[in-house]
Amino acid sequence: MPVPQPQVAVVVIGYDDAAHVADAVRSALAQGPAVREVVAVDDGSTDGSAELLTRLAAREPRLRVIRRPANSGGCGTPRNTGLDAVTSPYVMFLDSDDVLPPGAVRALLTAAREERAQVASGLCVRRELPSGREVPWQAPLYAARAVVEHPARRPRLVRDTLCVNKLYETGFLRAHGIRFPEGRHPYEDVVFTARVLAAGPRLVLVPDRVYVWHVRRSAERLSISLDRAGVDNWRARTRACRTACEILLAAGEKELARAARGKFLDHELRMYARELGLRDPAYRRAWWEHTRAYLAGYDAADWARAPASPGTLLGRVVLACPEPRDLPRLRELASRPARLLPPYARAPDGTPVWSAGLPQVTLEPLLTRPVHLLPLAVDAELRPRARATRLRLRLHDLYGRLAEAGGPEAARVEWRRREDGRAGPSGTVAFAPSPAGAWRAETDVDLAALGAGTWDLWLCLRFPGGARREVTAHALTGAGLLRRRALPSVRHGVLLVRPYATHSGALALRVAPGLRGVAGVVRGRLRRRPR
Repeated sequence: MPVPQPQVAVVVIGYDDAAHVADAVRSALAQGPAVREVVAVDDGSTDGSAELLTRLAAREPRLRVIRRPANSGGCGTPRNTGLDAVTSPYVMFLDSDDVLPPGAVRALLTAAREERAQVASGLCVRRELPSGREVPWQAPLYAARAVVEHPARRPRLVRDTLCVNKLYETGFLRAHGIRFPEGRHPYEDVVFTARVLAAGPRLVLVPDRVYVWHVRRSAERLSISLDRAGVDNWRARTRACRTACEILLAAGEKELARAARGKFLDHELRMYARELGLRDPAYRRAWWEHTRAYLAGYDAADWARAPASPGTLLGRVVLACPEPRDLPRLRELASRPARLLPPYARAPDGTPVWSAGLPQVTLEPLLTRPVHLLPLAVDAELRPRARATRLRLRLHDLYGRLAEAGGPEAARVEWRRREDGRAGPSGTVAFAPSPAGAWRAETDVDLAALGAGTWDLWLCLRFPGGARREVTAHALTGAGLLRRRALPSVRHGVLLVRPYATHSGALALRVAPGLRGVAGVVRGRLRRRPR
């Protein structure tokens, strides 16, 4: 493949991030000759970031540093500053705490030129630090190279609201006046992406990894997307989503706007609903009131777009109730994969409904949804023992749909280590029918074989005819079920084991093998004790 000519500008923005900004800039410069210029915009830092960048620029002629006199309060203004300064035909954006992987610019520039596309987009991966575990962002969009003549032909594009995994034709952005919102405007990339799609570019999608998004949950200053503890974050998020829909509607892109509203139900609403149990009553009431007001703007066609999806059902429950209710059940429905826990209520005419107290929220669309797409619920009970740890499973029949499908043939049981996604010991269990519309199964768990780490339980249910459904399991929380235990082990001497329920209610397991592992847990608990 010929080496692309230097045609790309990379705009790097940062604020008080001296610990990481140099790595970001170096990753852009290391892209090779395709990068003509790197424009680093320091947004009024006070930690020496600007001085560090200036020293780098003295040794690198492609690097230009722009120092803003005061912090703008957001990411949009420094990105606009950088965009105004670039002289290259194409531009990318990079945040100071992230990096571009090798070959990213070359892959995007080559695709854009070959396909004469105004926008080239590739795969972003979220890298959890310090574990290094990587999770792809919107992977279905980037399964294979594809050319999209107009965004309306691929409505799923509204789900990738990131601005950083894309290469833009600079002239295209300037010709259409496409800029970021100025000042303190969280989720500015949601609005920017809507403006890009509204302008109707020709796009090319590539399967290459083009951006590494570093997720530092333990950072002293959380990123906007991670700092969700205050209800103002939710208000900012809904404002950005509402603005994006208005932009698309004003451009005549009605189907894209409807897809964006569907994305809100499936992504934003589910993400924040999973965390409601972590918030205080005042937050919950404010969140609930604001969400109901936002959803009141949806019309019948919005609700009919995916009537059986978890996000739609979740939104209907919130809209139907003036006060927060059924939060544990909503949390499970908002999880990924979704779980709809009993009771499975019916109206007097036999129609499935959310509950006896909310008969106006119909669940009738679940009666025709394919079994492998249903929000099936499995209860899991794990009792660690010195000799044999037993895992007990109970699969609920959702309005008789499982019986219609012939019941589960079996399930593959797998433990996955959260730190790196590694699969631990696995096996297959058979389910047996039990009274009250459920199926039960039991199996042993070799705790010593798991090793150190946090392990999530996953089940792959198999039905007659080949249908499969991958689910997590709802953690039962009866007396003593989630208690930490120290168990003797032939392999490790001792195992410290703690089953627990995740924020979404799923069963997970922490394992610390050996005396060193136990000592590490004890030290961690001591550090967290109030002084």
